[in-house]
Amino acid sequence: MLRNVLPRAIVKWMLEQQMNRWFNHENYGLQPQNKYLLKEPVLNDDLPSRILYGAVKVKPRVTGLTETSAIFEDETVEEDIDVIVFATGYTFAFPFLEESLVKVEDGRVSLYKHMFPPQLEKATLACIGLIQPLGSIFPTVELQARWATRVFKGLCSLPTEKTMMEDIVTRNERRIDLFGTSQSQILQTNYVDYLDELASEIGAKPDLVSLFFQDPKLALKLYFGPCNSYQYRLTGPGQWEGARRAILTQKQRILKPLKTRSLKASSPLPASLLLTMMGLLAIVTALFFHI
Repeated sequence: MLRNVLPRAIVKWMLEQQMNRWFNHENYGLQPQNKYLLKEPVLNDDLPSRILYGAVKVKPRVTGLTETSAIFEDETVEEDIDVIVFATGYTFAFPFLEESLVKVEDGRVSLYKHMFPPQLEKATLACIGLIQPLGSIFPTVELQARWATRVFKGLCSLPTEKTMMEDIVTRNERRIDLFGTSQSQILQTNYVDYLDELASEIGAKPDLVSLFFQDPKLALKLYFGPCNSYQYRLTGPGQWEGARRAILTQKQRILKPLKTRSLKASSPLPASLLLTMMGLLAIVTALFFHI
């Protein structure tokens, strides 16, 4: 909701601050040169300690190579190098399909919502996983597969070719605005927005506004908690009766392996009540303006 209201620059700044709360990329020399364009954040449990004790050195771009050394952009040189791994990414192609069906141009395929070729007379082909979300790929491809199967069965329909082409152009313009023109960002997309979009196609997106009045406890978890595939099993096709419980107990299940020693629970801080009240007020205000 905030992404749709606030200016793009503020949204990017907020995302950067959120990522750096746990792992400050600048402190480790991993902040991208153009920080205003979203790059995949590095959130790795092992990397910080390996950088700190010298097992991993963070360097700028390579400008030259000799027989046994590498020269970097800051004119430093690393000697006695045994192996160089060219992590240049990959190219993709579909040699088993006619080019008229799925054509790769400039590392990009024109697919409706990253899935369906718009020019087909009947929707009998879908590409699953040809996307780079800022989040987990598995919930993404699961929702893609759920939508594709319903389209194939005739339970969901696609718009006209003209509408799909217009969506492809608009979506690409938004991608460039968010992520820039880098070749490494061609398949990039916002994680939560895309999941909600797919879930809406099959009628599995939870309605937070109505849920806030029917089940405020669950609504708060969905609004402030992590986005995962459980919430797309609350309603619609593929509904799972255990989804609500899985969402509400997720934190306890994550922490359970760490709770092998019984400790006396600490008394909550008085400020926690104030923070809760402020959070509820913010939700009510956001819902009021959203309606």
